[in-house]
Parts: sequence; structure tokens; C-alpha cells
Amino acid sequence: MQNGDVDLLISAGCSPDVVAHCIAVSRKALSIAGLVKMGHDRELVRKGALFHDIGRSRTHGIEHALAGVEIARSLAFLPALMSIIERHIGAGITADEAVRLGLPKKDYLPLTVEEKIVSYSDNLISGVREMPFYEALDRFKEILGPDHEGVELFRKQHAEIQAWMK
Repeated sequence: MQNGDVDLLISAGCSPDVVAHCIAVSRKALSIAGLVKMGHDRELVRKGALFHDIGRSRTHGIEHALAGVEIARSLAFLPALMSIIERHIGAGITADEAVRLGLPKKDYLPLTVEEKIVSYSDNLISGVREMPFYEALDRFKEILGPDHEGVELFRKQHAEIQAWMK
């Protein structure tokens, strides 16, 4: 990790636990990026994973993604980096689910290779502990309920990224 980037998380007000989580997600994302055969911007993956939770300096609710975009905008982050921050939540959130969660009505689904790698990596890290996909899937089911659309989005995200590695 580049110290200036970590310092930026700290100066934004992220707790040591959030900083440690972001570093762990960044390491996992870079590991996955190294295996993915789809074209992607490795530096964008690194920065996206490192800054994905910068909004947790303001809130730990689902709206941390929107708070993160506000912070990123104030720091003049590139639009592609702001999109990663906005779309990393869950395995993506549909517009209908966003409304149920109190977010503005729009899709928060990761679209680019980089967005998908960061979102997926975040889902495989709890705190700083990496877990296998099936454990993360069980966690999704416990939190959301087994029939929630987010569970299927996570399954699809996993299958897509695994296919990119072949």
C-alpha cells in the first residue's frame, strides 16, 4: 500500500479498524486482479479497494457509499474511482432495493471489471479476515435472508469472476 493513500483514509477520519479493512480488501482485490484474464486497470482496482469504505468516516450505515462519493468528489477523485465507491455495497443493489434501504432510486450495481473485483473482494473480507466464497455466501443469507435478491447477485458475481480467471 502506498502510505499517502493510507494517510488520506486517516485524514478523512476513518478509524484504525476501517483502515485495516480497506488494506485487507485492497490486497484481496489485487490478488484477484492478478488472476483475472479480462482487461482491467490494476491501479484503479488497488485505489478503488483501498478507498471503497472512505464514507465510513461519516457513517457505518448502507449510505456510507454515498458519503464516500461526497468525500471522493471533495478530493477530486476520478469518476471511475467514485463509481467503485458508490457501487461496492453488497454485490450491488438494484434501484428497487435502494428505495427499500432509503437510498436514492437508482441501480448501485457494479458494472466495470474493476467495480466487480472490488465489490467481490469486499464481500470476501470480514474485518480483516478473508473467508472463502461459501462462508461469505452463508453470511449473506444470514444477514439478508436466503431468498433475498442480494444472495443471487453475489452468486452471479462469484460465477462471473471465476469465469474470468479461466
